[in-house]
Amino acid sequence: MIEKTNLAQGATTAMLRVENLSHRVDLGNDTLTILQGVNLEIKRSESVAIVGRSGSGKTTLLGLLAGLDTPTEGVVHLDGARISELSEDKRAQLRAQRVGFVFQSFQLLPALTALENVMLPLELGGHKEPAARARELLSRVGLGERLTHTPRQLSGGEQQRVAIARAFAADPIVLFADEPTGNLDNHTGQAISDLLMTLNREQGTTLVMVTHDELLAARCERQFHIEAGVLTEPASLQRAQEEPVQ
Repeated sequence: MIEKTNLAQGATTAMLRVENLSHRVDLGNDTLTILQGVNLEIKRSESVAIVGRSGSGKTTLLGLLAGLDTPTEGVVHLDGARISELSEDKRAQLRAQRVGFVFQSFQLLPALTALENVMLPLELGGHKEPAARARELLSRVGLGERLTHTPRQLSGGEQQRVAIARAFAADPIVLFADEPTGNLDNHTGQAISDLLMTLNREQGTTLVMVTHDELLAARCERQFHIEAGVLTEPASLQRAQEEPVQ
């Protein structure tokens, strides 16, 4: 059982909360600082983009938010759980129960069909009807006729559609997307971003996306920028979030 913090049991609406997060890597004779002093709060059902160039620390931050790694300093709360203080087994349990992922490189199992790739997390999670749920999702992403195709028989856009179906299979409360259109051409990338945003809105999932694509980021409700491990929210966007609707 993963316990929630006292704060999360109260009136907070935060899905993710980060306090003074830093991450460093020991290089032997030197120390590499990847993230420093990151503070962040993301509300439930909010869509957030973290924009930065290669090497800015955005993928490392995403991994820490998702509990794939633990920070050198600071605390990460996900749905009320202090995941930065959990064991790897507990973090894996939390991810299986509450988190979905979409990766730039798709991360599909090459020996499995599209249907089997989507069924896998459902079977691992003990879903009663994994095949039916997987078929439903693949139809929803436009691949109802490609169920028996393996990844090598699918285009890049089709592989990412399978990955999106897999990410939503277990009804996650938060979805992490790492450069979801990075390996796709502009036309296919637009179609994938349309699909991702539509499904996210329909499911009411909290979306956290890292990208270097400013146009994709602009589709999210909030945008942050990261440079040399420092996270900032542009003042104009921050004010827009805080101003009441007239």
